[in-house]
Parts: sequence; structure tokens; C-alpha cells
Amino acid sequence: MGREYLLAAALSVVVVVALELAVVRSGVFRRPAYWVTMAIVFAFQVPVDGWLTKLDAPVVHYAGWAISGVRVPWDIPVEDFMFGFALVTSTLALWVRASRRESV
Repeated sequence: MGREYLLAAALSVVVVVALELAVVRSGVFRRPAYWVTMAIVFAFQVPVDGWLTKLDAPVVHYAGWAISGVRVPWDIPVEDFMFGFALVTSTLALWVRASRRESV
């Protein structure tokens, strides 16, 4: 089959966005604080993930057949950013939703 990591990463983004917009409805995408949080997360992800996945001396090896091959700054597979987005977004959306239920 191939490209499993890419497919899983892309699917995670689609599922999290769909769940936020249709089910969870926390409104995180409308909050400037969410976007600032994402910028901070990615600002820390770039140096750490860049060091872990650099092509000249990787700590983490990806099978070439499992990823898209697209690598943005410092050889980071684009799929890593997709999973990071999905993980942080789902966590924050559920947190906001849970905090609303507790305050009612």
C-alpha cells in the first residue's frame, strides 16, 4: 500500500476538524489564543523535531514508503506537523468543552 503515515496524519486532521465543527463545537478555531498556542507549539516542535529527524544524522527513521517525502524546515516530515495539529487541537477543544460543562 504505502504512505501509511501520510494517510493517517491527513485523516487525523480531517477527523479532528470535522469533530470540532460538528460535534465538540468548542469554538477554538475562532479564538486568537488557540492560534497563538499553535504558533508556540510549532515553534518548539521545529527545533526538537528538526533535530530528531534531520537527514544527515536522524534519531528517528521513517520508512520512505510510509511518508510523502515532503520535509519542511530542517527535514521535518510534514506528517509530523499534521499529527501535532490534530493532537493539540483535539486536546484543547475537549478541554474547552469540559470546562463549559463544569461551569454550568
